[in-house]
Amino acid sequence: MLYNSIYRGDDQFLVNTHAYGTPAGTAPVLHLRQVAGGDMVNTYAESFEKTWEGAVPVDG
Repeated sequence: MLYNSIYRGDDQFLVNTHAYGTPAGTAPVLHLRQVAGGDMVNTYAESFEKTWEGAVPVDG
């Protein structure tokens, strides 16, 4: 399954776009920031929030 690693800080995102057959460390990284009228960040923000809502603490 392909996925993205999403790193969020305020209104900026780093999105590591995993590509089939490419190690994550060599895959492209998008640096996105929220701008008026833009919706690309919203797509990743919604994905991030859906994942975060399902997160559970790790005992340790």
